[in-house]
Amino acid sequence: MAIKQTLYRTSANDDPAIGGEKAVVEMLREAARSGKQVVVLVELKARFDEAANIAWARLLEDAGAHVVYGVSGLKTHAKILLVVRREADGVRRYAHLGTGNYNPKTAVLYEDLGLFTADEAIGADISELFNTLTGYGSSEAYDKLLVAPTMLRDRIVARIRDEARRGSTGKIVFKINHLTDPAIIDELYAASDAGCEIELIIRGICSIRAQVPGLSDNITVRSVVGRFLEHSRLYRFGRPGRGAIYYMGSADMMQRNLGGRVESLVPVTNPQLQERIEEILDVLRADDVLAWELTGTGEWQKVPTTVGVDSHETMARLALERSEKAPA
Repeated sequence: MAIKQTLYRTSANDDPAIGGEKAVVEMLREAARSGKQVVVLVELKARFDEAANIAWARLLEDAGAHVVYGVSGLKTHAKILLVVRREADGVRRYAHLGTGNYNPKTAVLYEDLGLFTADEAIGADISELFNTLTGYGSSEAYDKLLVAPTMLRDRIVARIRDEARRGSTGKIVFKINHLTDPAIIDELYAASDAGCEIELIIRGICSIRAQVPGLSDNITVRSVVGRFLEHSRLYRFGRPGRGAIYYMGSADMMQRNLGGRVESLVPVTNPQLQERIEEILDVLRADDVLAWELTGTGEWQKVPTTVGVDSHETMARLALERSEKAPA
């Protein structure tokens, strides 16, 4: 019945990987031509891809798709896709929420995660978010999604404070690209001071200080730099097996992400998927080939290689093993 999707970073015309992106756009065009309702939000301000995005937008419009260009004053960075189908037992919504762009070039260079779900509450939230993005709604109330710039920051702060109140039994884990937001950093310092254990895996810019006596005694920071660009964002509040809350999505803890962009985080509640997240975190913790750690002096130190765990090789091997066991 309907397909709604955000396209943030597409491929330039001279890009050898154009085939993958062209396939996505051509399927959207085919759906529009066949009478499906197709809504595509094309972010024209995606760095390095402005010209390609404009070209794709025109092709989609020519096929009858409804193309929108986001909310005035905000860059749309959320990676979301909604498919609405009429099935034998009624109308059902299928949603995909990713940490990376629908782009063939970055798909082979970046490490990313995606959640595919038929959860009705998540589908309803994404429907409402698309209504807001296309000018047909202005909801700030979502059942499961955390959406920026309206309420994502407040919910993350509330989760941090919940763990801080638990003191030494509290635990916070962020696996993100960048951490620069001053207010979030202050909340993490306060949680550390309350005894909460804070584990940060940050690939890029990091403005927090770890292991500073009296300030961040309970904060550790690790970065993994290797074959793939670490790009997924994961958040865990609490400890596994004790009611931990998991989120994944497009948002980093930066002022521009929390206040100047449309971002989304989705809760991951399925126990099997939570185990997959823990597997990823465990491999990153064990890495002693690609990993660096932030010292109390503000310097990065290479983790000594003793066992020889390369997280990128390990995750690739696990993915291949999983695919070989999957039913045909």
